[in-house]
Amino acid sequence: MVQDGKILVGKTKDMTQAVLHPKMANRHGLIAGATGSGKTVSLKVLAEGFSSLGVPVFLSDVKGDISGMAQTGTDNENVRSRIDAMDLPDFSFSSFPVTFWDVYGKTGIPLRTTISEMGPMLLARILGLSDVQSDILTVIFKIADDENLLLIDTKDLKSMIAYVSEKSKEYEASYGKMSGQSLAAITRSVVALEAEGGQQFFGEPALSVTDWFTTDASGRGMMHILDASSLIHSPKLYATFLLWMLSELFELLPEVGDLDKPKMIFFFDEAHLLFSDAPKVLLEKIEQVVKLVRSKGVGIYFCTQNPADIPGGILSQLGNKIEHALHAYSPAEQKGVKTAAQAYPVNPAFDTYEAIMSLGTGEAVVSFLGEDGVPSQAEKVMILPPQSSMAALDAAARDANVKGSLLYTKYATAVDPESAYEFLQRRGMEKVEAEAEAKQAAADAKAAEKERIAAEKAAEKEKLAAERAAQKEAEKQARVKKQAVKSVGNTVAGTVGREIGKQVGKNMGSFGKQLGGNVGASIGRGLLSTLLKM
Repeated sequence: MVQDGKILVGKTKDMTQAVLHPKMANRHGLIAGATGSGKTVSLKVLAEGFSSLGVPVFLSDVKGDISGMAQTGTDNENVRSRIDAMDLPDFSFSSFPVTFWDVYGKTGIPLRTTISEMGPMLLARILGLSDVQSDILTVIFKIADDENLLLIDTKDLKSMIAYVSEKSKEYEASYGKMSGQSLAAITRSVVALEAEGGQQFFGEPALSVTDWFTTDASGRGMMHILDASSLIHSPKLYATFLLWMLSELFELLPEVGDLDKPKMIFFFDEAHLLFSDAPKVLLEKIEQVVKLVRSKGVGIYFCTQNPADIPGGILSQLGNKIEHALHAYSPAEQKGVKTAAQAYPVNPAFDTYEAIMSLGTGEAVVSFLGEDGVPSQAEKVMILPPQSSMAALDAAARDANVKGSLLYTKYATAVDPESAYEFLQRRGMEKVEAEAEAKQAAADAKAAEKERIAAEKAAEKEKLAAERAAQKEAEKQARVKKQAVKSVGNTVAGTVGREIGKQVGKNMGSFGKQLGGNVGASIGRGLLSTLLKM
């Protein structure tokens, strides 16, 4: 509830107002208290005040009871008695402009980011990597940047890990040794993250946090409520997502110094998850962002059960504090309450430690920064009731709200752009195709060589066959010629011999015939022999 340009949070018994000055709201804040002590009511009252001032607000809804801010609150006996007791004649019930978000896309607009935007440091925390594995993941990101490979979703990251593993020997000289065991461990962690919903969280279109700097038609700041009721079961993913948002804001927003009112306010419920098991380098990063983001007009309010959940370096940056009841049953718990009490400027009217231990539901010890930046003394106040509904929004009304948002059309449908997975898949297919083509070319060359050799052998064989045939033909012709000559010689010799014999026989009688025939035959054979030698 806003009065005189300030957010009225509560009143003391003597009706002194506890107000938060908008120009000091970017100095961050803390809402702490045991379960059931009224932290959610304080959170709602602050968020409604910021929205009424035109300041956009982000809230993580862990228990599912913040969604009622989208509908008007209702009067009842408890609320009316509180309004009357606090003398709030100007109090009115109201709904507020709300946009619902959900990493899993079930009860709100899908909320995504990319692997590249998350970065290796935050991603290593989600994956639960060791220091060595975190360093290797950083190298993988560097290789992806150097080779212009976009890391959009988890399949891009897995493809990149496989690619680096395959070429680890080639990269070793430039990027250092990356063991196969570490690469395999990172891959297993990515698969485990996918099982927790990482496939829905990493992708396109990625959230542009500038879309959250919006107001409704009446100038009230939009409330962006993240349904974290399921996400909280993956505490590392939940915490790292919130840290990513802070980092995005820190990097994107310009320096603006002190403003009359903040540009945006973030409420982080279950804040202890942000710091649980966080490595030193990450804690230093968070502290740096918390210290510096206020100069960009952003205020961060951590909601947790005990102030001790917040690291000292960050707790010291939280100028606006609302402390609900804490219960201490052991010496360690009592020491924690004393530490919490010591964080408040002393009020001589009461003992802060005793007050924190004895607070009722809806009561708190508060200390806000004055307009001069000086913390006010601790005051024990009764917190105002919210103007919006305390009940959760029903599923039908929530669905109508989600689908009626202008941002729903921008983020509802996931897209899968050309990125590392597709590029490496194509490169792998091209390599396989090139290898297949080379193999086929080698096979074709080998077959052609075989054909050439076979053709040469066939030609040689044909040549030899032709030569043999020609030789046989020549030998045949020679035999025919020889036979013909022999036949002619015999005929000539016989004829000549007979003629000679006849002539001799005429002269020598019958003896002479016989002798002449023999001599003639001899002469004929001699003549034939001579002819054959020619």
